[in-house]
Amino acid sequence: MPAHLRPTAPIAPDVLLPGDPKRAMELATAVLAKPVMSNLSRGLWGYHGTADGGRELTVQSTGIGGPSAAVVLAELAELGVRRAIRLGTCVALDPVLEPGDVIVADAALAGDGVGASLGSGQRDLAPDAALSRALRAVLEPSHTGLVASTDLYYDHEPRRRREWSRAGAIAVDLSAAALLAVGRACGIAAACALVVAESAAGARLGDDGLDAAVLAVGRRAALAFDGVAQAASPESASPVS
Repeated sequence: MPAHLRPTAPIAPDVLLPGDPKRAMELATAVLAKPVMSNLSRGLWGYHGTADGGRELTVQSTGIGGPSAAVVLAELAELGVRRAIRLGTCVALDPVLEPGDVIVADAALAGDGVGASLGSGQRDLAPDAALSRALRAVLEPSHTGLVASTDLYYDHEPRRRREWSRAGAIAVDLSAAALLAVGRACGIAAACALVVAESAAGARLGDDGLDAAVLAVGRRAALAFDGVAQAASPESASPVS
């Protein structure tokens, strides 16, 4: 039994990971038929049910930041999770990004403690290629690229922002690097979709608009698991001539 999660319902092999418990509840209600609460412990609300097409799916909140997200994903691995998609928010570094834009992370720069600690010295952590490809196909995101992860949004000195931008990062978040590092360590295919909450110039999306945007991304992201399964099936393979 994991040390922090206390599942009271099955945990599916596929999981969507919003940070906010409220968003987890709203997403579960939107994508699951008759969702059942699967975790209440630590205020990390989780839900289990069946998505469109009959696929079992878990929606599990991760809390705020990399340490909490890393603990949740590592314990989900103990419970049989094999594919995970982070659904979160970020602050833009690239001035072309606008509030409400959607990013699928091609990689995460480990500027945070957990990502750097678990990343085995790798600065950039890559998502699972197949799951990330399926996620891009269903989301058709505004942008893809490198996302920098940090421990605190309000430690963004101009120098750090410049360093991240020079490294190629288009946005900064709190959990992507930690989740990708834990996914690799635990054998979980992980990918990351983010909604831009704040532009590089400081323009912000309101709370209601941000919640609605994350919900819309989550509803589509759930379809990515089916895309991975179809791509891996023998019937989808090209015939050998």
